Amino acid sequence: MSVEAVIDDGKVRCGWSQSSQLYRDYHDTEWGRPLHGDDALFERMCLEAFQSGLSWITILRKRPAFRAAFAEFAIDRVAEFGDDDVERLLADPGIVRNRAKILACVANARVARDLSPGLDELLWSFAPPARPRPRALSDVPAVTPESVALARELKKRGFRFVGPTTAYALMQATGMVDDHLADCWVDLRR
Repeated sequence: MSVEAVIDDGKVRCGWSQSSQLYRDYHDTEWGRPLHGDDALFERMCLEAFQSGLSWITILRKRPAFRAAFAEFAIDRVAEFGDDDVERLLADPGIVRNRAKILACVANARVARDLSPGLDELLWSFAPPARPRPRALSDVPAVTPESVALARELKKRGFRFVGPTTAYALMQATGMVDDHLADCWVDLRR
């Protein structure tokens, strides 16, 4: 068996999902499942940017507060945030209070609002062809040519805080790539 683990329900999961119920639920119901919709993808883009330098469990724990603070990540609403909103966010202990990341989220909403044909189509245009699932965590890349290309395109369009590693994490989280390990019970190919 690879770096996966079996827990009390008998299901084999990717090893990273074992440290908490929150991770397990995220792994089982969201991570790697194809996600569409501009606002839904915008939320994931923002959360991945906020995660930079932190653990993902921190972001998952704060996710309800992030949603409340950022108007459920509705692009049109976040794009209208002004200085007072930024100050409100910086004072909100329920979220990650990093000025650069908050400003990036607001700026990214403005760019996403003006995209034609939309964030969903832009992001998914960089999804690579399906490939075999990794056998072990060590087989999972942090960056791929597609994530480098995506990050380059996002930067060119004015997006912030979405480098190649963050772009790849976004691709994993939204199902553009399937990095569930080969023995994991979650099978997105069906």
